[in-house]
Amino acid sequence: MKRALAAVLALFATVVAGCGTDGQESVVDKDRIVIAVRPDLPSVGFRRPDGGFEGFDVDVAAYIARKLHKQVSYIPVLAADRAKVITDGKADLVLATFTIDQERKKDVLFAGPYHVSYQDILQRPDETIKNVRDLKGRRICAVKGSNAAQRVVEEREVPAKLVPFDDYKACLTALKTKQVDAVTTNDVILAGLANQDGTGLKLANAQFNEQRTGVGMRRSDVAGCEAVNRAITDMYQDGTAGRLLHRWFGKSGLDLSTVAVPQFEGCS
Repeated sequence: MKRALAAVLALFATVVAGCGTDGQESVVDKDRIVIAVRPDLPSVGFRRPDGGFEGFDVDVAAYIARKLHKQVSYIPVLAADRAKVITDGKADLVLATFTIDQERKKDVLFAGPYHVSYQDILQRPDETIKNVRDLKGRRICAVKGSNAAQRVVEEREVPAKLVPFDDYKACLTALKTKQVDAVTTNDVILAGLANQDGTGLKLANAQFNEQRTGVGMRRSDVAGCEAVNRAITDMYQDGTAGRLLHRWFGKSGLDLSTVAVPQFEGCS
């Protein structure tokens, strides 16, 4: 009887170990995972005419899936819905310029970060914005679901006017038609947008507010988070991270001289 009870308990422990703390299946135990990526950011996460996705985040997602030995499907996600696709169970992982912050940690768990960059400012060719203080009194585009513009006002205490738009494509149109004076967010996003646009939009190279871009996942999936962190570590140690950064941003003017493993947040 004792041996039978021990066997049952061991089986139960095995089942629990393969699940999150809420009883849901961990990504490490799935044969196929769904990863949400951006469809609207050139060089980062962008939907091609054939329906596929390309960009730095997409390549990182594919690398992680290979390291986890998973088949993968991709779905598009815009900034405002990144946490929602996780909490609604539509995606297992989100690699979509998802900057780690304490407020977002209330809804999702973050593995990584897999990239650390800085916030920057995109402007028209005739503008002379050099740093975040130059945004005083200016109209800056605020993408729904992104906190970049809000950080200028709240953290940097610059009295700028936030003008909301649904996505960065709309922001670029607003910038070129002078509905706003600047777009601010992660520098790799801005570099990709400027490269694709080709009309001379330029970066200020202001480099403020460190941006720690993580992998969003279900809050209870600690085992999955740890597995993703191991994959990210391998990506830096085997040189893949550096190659991908140079592939997508090597001609953008971004400083890629140092590519080091970011300090992880921890899976708790």
